[in-house]
Amino acid sequence: MKALLSSSSLFLLLLIFTTLLSPSLSVRCNPNDKKVLLKIKQALNNPYILSSWNPDNDCCKWYCVTCDSTTNRINSLTIFAGDLPGQIPAAVGDLPYLENLEFHKLTNLTGPIQPSIAKLKKLKFLRISWTNISGSVPDFLSQLSNLTFLDLAFNSLSGSIPSSLSKLQNLGALHLDRNKLTGPIPDSFGKFKGEVPELYLSHNQLSGKVPDSLGNMDFNVIDLSRNNLEGDASFLFGSKKTGYKVDLSRNKLEFNLSKVEFSTSLTSLDLNHNKLFGSIPEKMTSLSLQFLNVSYNRLCGQIPVGGKLQSFDYSTYFHNRCLCGAPLDSCK
Repeated sequence: MKALLSSSSLFLLLLIFTTLLSPSLSVRCNPNDKKVLLKIKQALNNPYILSSWNPDNDCCKWYCVTCDSTTNRINSLTIFAGDLPGQIPAAVGDLPYLENLEFHKLTNLTGPIQPSIAKLKKLKFLRISWTNISGSVPDFLSQLSNLTFLDLAFNSLSGSIPSSLSKLQNLGALHLDRNKLTGPIPDSFGKFKGEVPELYLSHNQLSGKVPDSLGNMDFNVIDLSRNNLEGDASFLFGSKKTGYKVDLSRNKLEFNLSKVEFSTSLTSLDLNHNKLFGSIPEKMTSLSLQFLNVSYNRLCGQIPVGGKLQSFDYSTYFHNRCLCGAPLDSCK
């Protein structure tokens, strides 16, 4: 009887204890992180997209955020495609475990890139794109040594590109395209250590010559299109390179195409609207090209027969000085 009573009492005590503790056990959210998130919401004027950010609920279950499964700290803040007027709140820098930060397709987001982002030493993924943020590309981004992806495309950023970005040794992709950036491409972009990032600088107002140092890099993707770049850029190519996409279109580049050696890995090549001269190299017939455009240049001679070169239509080759042969008119 005593054993039965003690078992019942033990069970009752355990039930009471579990009931008292269950609310705190079910809440994963770190209190400091919750305070910071509520500051961010307030700074953004309590937008509808953050309506789930109720202080009475576990912040690990809020929309636009995730918590680390081990530490329960906020490791991701992703605000996407909402009506979000105002600037990036300074409080984003007070989420020390953040690895992923994204403000994307927020056309009413204005102001500069928030300096407090420099405090996020664990950050791996940073995307601020398709917004109306302005100002410069900040030098402090080079302090985020764990970054593997940096996307600042489709904004209104101006000024020059900081050379310090080449210090980001883990960077796999760098998107600075579709802004209002001016000045030259930094020479340091030919000196990336560790990872060589895919490099997207198109649709800006960059000028001057492409730095020779970029020839030392083996970019999987390099897109310098729609700028005001001039001079020789043939050193970006090479038979030993392993990249698959090069886009230099709509610049003022001038070099002899017939002397360029292409790697067999190349699948997309866009050189249209430049001042290229010479002829199309015979070796281009050995490339497995899926896209090619050499129109609006100063090329001459017969288009080599073979490979993929005749699979493209006349618009790939037209508006050159004296190119001929299929798919253009036959050579006289």
